[in-house]
Amino acid sequence: MTTTDPARPGGREAQRRRTRKAIVDAAVRLSADGGAPSIDEIAAAADVSRRTVYLHFPSLDQLLIEATLGALNEPAVETALADPAVATDAAARVETLIRTLLPAEPDSLPLGRRLIRLTVDPPPDASRAQTAPRRSPRRIGWLEQACEPLREPLGPEAFERLISALCTVVGWEAQVALRDVRGLDPQAELEAVIWGARALVAAAIAESGTDAARDAEG
Repeated sequence: MTTTDPARPGGREAQRRRTRKAIVDAAVRLSADGGAPSIDEIAAAADVSRRTVYLHFPSLDQLLIEATLGALNEPAVETALADPAVATDAAARVETLIRTLLPAEPDSLPLGRRLIRLTVDPPPDASRAQTAPRRSPRRIGWLEQACEPLREPLGPEAFERLISALCTVVGWEAQVALRDVRGLDPQAELEAVIWGARALVAAAIAESGTDAARDAEG
């Protein structure tokens, strides 16, 4: 009997990500005029049940923060990654993603800190619904999009490992560590994140040992 891999397109994980995105997109639309939509309003706009919303978000506060962050970053990221100049160079695409996200940090990092607190310390009743990851898969989607030239050359396992590794250097957690533990200024922080991300991409390419992967490095 054939089974569907939940981590692959069409699997359960892909469906969860699509549902979560629909919920966040609905919250963005409803918040666009400065309003504060309710869970019921967001569920109706996303065409899902109230319970489904709580499967992905333990609180309205977390949902609205993620919606705000999406509205701040999504258009700029999509434009940056569509640049033909970096169409086939995975390392350059990852750097472009980082250079797009980090300059927005004065507006978004405070929200990122709040989001970390909400997901590290979820409400006491959050366990009732948390079957999905506590955080938005937006970062994963962006990293996958940036690394797309390497998907086929690396193969599924190595590609997924690269995305997981990049999650450790691209995101709020890394920024908080570099800011609070290392005391870096924004420029030094940017340089450190780019160096770390490029090192991971280069390591994945070197490990694969394929000409196609090296070509995708640019």
